[in-house]
Amino acid sequence: LTEKDRPIVQLLLSTSTCPRCIFRFCCVGSQAPYKRPYKDLMKELKEFLKKNPEKYDTICFEVADPPCKRIRLENTEEGPDDLHQNGVLKQIPLVNEDNTALESSAVKVCNVCLGILQEFCEVDFVKKVCQKVKSADFQFASFVFSVSLPPQLSVREHAAWLLVKQEIRKLGLSLAKDDIVQLKEAYKWIIHPQLSEELGVPADGKSLFEVSVVFAHPETDEECHFLARACPDCFKPAKNKQSVFTRMAVMKALEKIKEEDFCKHFACPPSSPKNYCVALEIQCSNGAVFVAGKYNKYSRNLPQTPWIIDGERKLESSVEELISEHLMAEFKADSFNFSSSGREDVDVRTLGNGRPFAIELVNPRRIQFTAEEMKGLQQTINNSSDKIQVRDLQLVTRSAIGHMKEGEEEKTKTYSALIWTDKAIQKEDIAFLDDLKELKLDQKTPLRVLHRRPLAVRQRIIHTMKSEYIDEHHFRLRLKTQAGTYIKEFVHGDFGRTKPNIGSLLNRTADILELDVESVDVDWPPALDN
Repeated sequence: LTEKDRPIVQLLLSTSTCPRCIFRFCCVGSQAPYKRPYKDLMKELKEFLKKNPEKYDTICFEVADPPCKRIRLENTEEGPDDLHQNGVLKQIPLVNEDNTALESSAVKVCNVCLGILQEFCEVDFVKKVCQKVKSADFQFASFVFSVSLPPQLSVREHAAWLLVKQEIRKLGLSLAKDDIVQLKEAYKWIIHPQLSEELGVPADGKSLFEVSVVFAHPETDEECHFLARACPDCFKPAKNKQSVFTRMAVMKALEKIKEEDFCKHFACPPSSPKNYCVALEIQCSNGAVFVAGKYNKYSRNLPQTPWIIDGERKLESSVEELISEHLMAEFKADSFNFSSSGREDVDVRTLGNGRPFAIELVNPRRIQFTAEEMKGLQQTINNSSDKIQVRDLQLVTRSAIGHMKEGEEEKTKTYSALIWTDKAIQKEDIAFLDDLKELKLDQKTPLRVLHRRPLAVRQRIIHTMKSEYIDEHHFRLRLKTQAGTYIKEFVHGDFGRTKPNIGSLLNRTADILELDVESVDVDWPPALDN
């Protein structure tokens, strides 16, 4: 602090503003002063005011680096900055010679931060946060700390800014609101080193492990309400918000409202409340972890995802559940999201190298697994059921999952279908199918999926076919097709909704008895040697 800060220190201390908020309004951009013990700061601020201005020009709190934010010189003009209720800003009695006005301010709740930079910077609160983190039993190597502040803090800061701005105008100085050190920023300067020391890991803005604190101050909750009357356009209900008085809405209204209108409705300086803020919530959460692999499905009575109609489960399990239950247990996650490269019907097997899948594990407690541990987890899944098997199980990034979905239309899939015909066939009757290449189909949305897919005609391609005669009414057909082709409908025609179809090509009724997916030509995730 320098001599030019004296009027701000004097003014704010006399209105029950805490030392750290005073630093913010003096644009002190160095972190170290904020971290000093509260009692020391209060004592040294009082000493700063007592000292002879000519003899002591600066108070530096043992910090050599200069502030990063500066108060600017300005040509002063009379204007709305000098207004309060009924157009007049309150004149604040400054500190007496014997400093009596300051004695009571040491214990009062700060009229700007409502105690955030007082009570909640102390070691007891830090230990309370860390106790919550440790009891939640998360695995993490760093943390990011987030804070949710009551919106009325922005109103109080605005009022204090108008007060300070009017005072320093008298000295030919100006203070832009953007130059004030943000409350959240100052709070994190103080709290980060303490949390880091107690938890034994560094604070990192890119960390996936988040420690969040939600502060509230019920005593002053209604202080934002006048803004809704003054700037109704700024406060519109949102489905996912409990109150229209969000921090962003309040900030928008403060930018819009005229200073004289603000001063008519809100005290400058803001009054000192009776109570500190309360920490409503202290929560921990880990960013999602993604696991990918390929699955084989050997059952003809197993859906890919839970089969539930009108709240009633039709089959006891699914591919999704057989895989995810073990991942959920090992990663200790809250929930999961399953996705795959296409899907097969309940009565269709998936053979060959399997179908690529990915599972997002939401808020996992455990996140670090070695390759050997993943191999063991894969074995656990495979030992638990004879209906499915997984391979190439591995941790992947969110962005890597995009490879699974890339080129949906360009992918090819290989199928094996067991086909029945009503009229007797000979080997030569089906031989011509082997010669058909790049056969174009028009497929109207199948009747069986019309309840969940829009009605449309989709063009699909059968790249190649290979027939294998079995007897007069049965043959096997191996097909290589464009992804998204409805194979069952290509066989029986779906009452003419797929053209051409095997029935029309053979000029007889055809139906499909069994279908297997033999390969899904997606080279992801990378094959592992397991």
